[in-house]
Amino acid sequence: MISQLKSPKTPGAKRTLSSLLLTTVVASIASGIVVSCTDNASTAKPNLIVKDAPKPGILAKINGKEITEDMLIGDAKMDFFEIKKREYDLRKERLNKLMQEELIGAEAKKANQSTDEFIEKSVVKGDIKIGDADYEKFVKERNVPKDQITPQIKERIMTFMKTQKRQDLVEAYVAKLTKDNPVEVYFAKPRVDVKVEVGESPAFGNKDAKVTVVEYSDFQCPFCAKGANVVNDIKKKYGNKVRVAFKHFPLPMHPEARPASEASMCINDQSADKFWKFHDLLFKEQKKMSADDLKAHAKAVGADMKSFEECVAAKKFAKFVQDDMDAGEKIGVRSTPTFFVNGQMVAGALPFGQFQEMIDEELEAAK
Repeated sequence: MISQLKSPKTPGAKRTLSSLLLTTVVASIASGIVVSCTDNASTAKPNLIVKDAPKPGILAKINGKEITEDMLIGDAKMDFFEIKKREYDLRKERLNKLMQEELIGAEAKKANQSTDEFIEKSVVKGDIKIGDADYEKFVKERNVPKDQITPQIKERIMTFMKTQKRQDLVEAYVAKLTKDNPVEVYFAKPRVDVKVEVGESPAFGNKDAKVTVVEYSDFQCPFCAKGANVVNDIKKKYGNKVRVAFKHFPLPMHPEARPASEASMCINDQSADKFWKFHDLLFKEQKKMSADDLKAHAKAVGADMKSFEECVAAKKFAKFVQDDMDAGEKIGVRSTPTFFVNGQMVAGALPFGQFQEMIDEELEAAK
C-alpha cells in the first residue's frame, strides 16, 4: 500500500534573520568539506585497461598473474549465483509472455479475434469463480490466522486467487499448444553446486540415496513451518530414494529458536525417530517454546526425561548448533528456510511442486 507523505510542520516556524544566515553559513561550510573530500578521493582510482582476454576463462591480469572466474568469485559464489538466477527467471518470464503473445495470438488470428478477446472467450471462458473449499485450503496452507482476516483482506485473497487461476489457465493452454510443437530455448538454467556435508545432522532416508536435501531452518520462523510441510511431502513422495537432513540456523530475532535447536539435538541423541516427531511438534506449536514447553514436547514424543533435562542443562549441543550456523553462513545461507538439493540452493519455502521438479531432474540424471 502506498501512503501519501505530508511535510511535517516545523516547530517555531518564525526564524530570525541571524539564525537563517547562520544555517546558510554552516551548510555552505559543510558542503565545501564534502565536495573537497569527494574531489580528492576521485583522483585515486586504479588504472584499468579493458581489452579482449588472452584466452578463454581469464577475466583479468594483476601484476602478471591471470585471474580466472573462480578466483574472481571466491567466497561470493552464492551472490553471483543469485544474480544469474534472477536473470534466468526474468528471461523465462519474458519468454512465457512471448509464447502467449505468439502462440495464443496465432489462434486468435484464426478466430478473427484480438488476443485478449480470445483469451477471455476461449481460454478463461468467462468469470473465474473461487469455491469455499479452495479458499479454505489457501488460507490453511499459508497459515493465515482466521481471526485476522477482515472483509478487505478476504477480498484481496480472492482477487489474488482469481489472478493466479487465470494465469494457470493461460499457461495450461500454452502447454497444450506446445505439446506437439515444442519451443526451442537456447539459454540454460544456472546451476551452482555447493558442497554441504550432512555429518552428524538429523537425517531421514537412505545414506546412499541419489538425491540429498539439506535444510537450514529455525524452529521459531513461520516460513520454516511451511518448509517443514515440504520436507514431510518429500518423505511421503520419495521415501528412501531421497535423503533429507536438518541443520540449525536460529535467527537473532527469534530468542527461543536456539534453545529449541539445542533441545531437539538432545532428543536426537536418544532417537532419530523421536527427533522428527519433536521437529514436527515444534513447528506445529510455534507459540509454545518456553523451557517448560520444550519439556512438555519432549515428554509427548516419549523422550527419557532425566537424560533430556541433563543434556539441556549441560548445553551439550550448543557448539553443534553454532557449528551449523557458522557452516551455513560460509556457504551463503542468509535466511530461513534455505534448502540445498544435491548442492543447488533453494531459498524460501517454495511449493512442493518446485522441489519435486528439481528432485525428479536429479534422479533422472543419476540413472
